[in-house]
Amino acid sequence: MNWFRKFMIGRYGPDHLSAGLLFLSLLISLIGMFVPIKWFGYLSYIPLLLCFYRLFSKNIYGRRAENNKFLKLWNPIAAWFLKKKTRIGDSKTHRYYKCPKCQQEVRVPKGKGKIQITCPKCKAEFIRKS
Repeated sequence: MNWFRKFMIGRYGPDHLSAGLLFLSLLISLIGMFVPIKWFGYLSYIPLLLCFYRLFSKNIYGRRAENNKFLKLWNPIAAWFLKKKTRIGDSKTHRYYKCPKCQQEVRVPKGKGKIQITCPKCKAEFIRKS
């Protein structure tokens, strides 16, 4: 194992984009098992080869720039899914309303009847049933 550690010195190693490419490769491979197109299974090798190229690359700055571009695309998507997951988890105890003036989302506890909600962003007040 020491030889591998020495081999990896000065190389980029794993990051989010490499993990995404590996996941994409596995996904294409799984789809290829069910699709009767013969070359579709071979298509999964392209992201896998890109993943290994990135892992063993010595151009650290180039790989870091690629990863940053990927994260700029990926983070809003991941945040949207995390927001939906949080809302589903809070659905028994809280309600979400949008401020009529600034469209800020406000979370209020459920079961309080008619309440006056003050927007934390623009301080507008509106009445809703919780």
